[in-house]
Amino acid sequence: TGSPAPFLAARLGAVSIPDIAIPDDLLPHDGRFGCGPSRIRPEAVEMLAGSASHYLGTSHRQAAVQFKVSELRNGLAEMFALPDGYEVILGNGGTTVFWDAATFGLVERKSQHLSFGEFSSKFAECTTRAPFLDDPTIIKTDPGTAPSAVAEAGIDLYALTHNETSTGVATPIVRPEGADPGALVAVDATSAAGGLQFKASETDVYYFAPQKCLGSDGGLWIAAVSPAAMERIERIATGDRWIPASIDLKIAMDNSLKDQTYNTPALATLFLATE
Repeated sequence: TGSPAPFLAARLGAVSIPDIAIPDDLLPHDGRFGCGPSRIRPEAVEMLAGSASHYLGTSHRQAAVQFKVSELRNGLAEMFALPDGYEVILGNGGTTVFWDAATFGLVERKSQHLSFGEFSSKFAECTTRAPFLDDPTIIKTDPGTAPSAVAEAGIDLYALTHNETSTGVATPIVRPEGADPGALVAVDATSAAGGLQFKASETDVYYFAPQKCLGSDGGLWIAAVSPAAMERIERIATGDRWIPASIDLKIAMDNSLKDQTYNTPALATLFLATE
């Protein structure tokens, strides 16, 4: 109904704003950092430049690229202390693409989503629009707070967020007590992976893009998946549901287990994430 300025002026009267200057020694060296991607280490960029002649501009099935995929998968498995049977898989695109892939390839009928900010709401939007899924349950709280998952009959995937990018709210990652047998827990960890501790056995799909704690660029999604999640991916992909090949999680999984990607990934992103 118009600008709030007259109302605020009437309530506050004349307000004196102090002239504050931040000392130069307190200013960040690189002022681009915010809630988005992290600063990439110059040392990693130098290593990429030194490897460019035999690494950049080549195929995803070349030995140098397969070695980097293997190095990244094994390094993340060690860093996350993944239980036996868990695998790290990856594919082209970031977390936004993974939401589409999960809508097609992880949710069987109905999901439950915790929505408490801009990013945690987006996966719920994907499953809501999918004509082959039941409408999801969405548990929403105001930005700055976080809801908890609630066991519900018929839910086959619980969608959690480890750290809400838009607000900074971090949540504990635990399986909902009383959930249906076989229900999966998928965790958006884009703003958390590598920076917040979690117990991998409490998750089935811990997915993220590498431009935050891993100090890389965008262009890839990465997921640590449990045996139960791999079985779900296999079952859905071999059923009656049509899935575009570019976001088919079974294709991504099968290729990742061979230390390669379905098609050539963002090679610089892969390299920088590994370093």
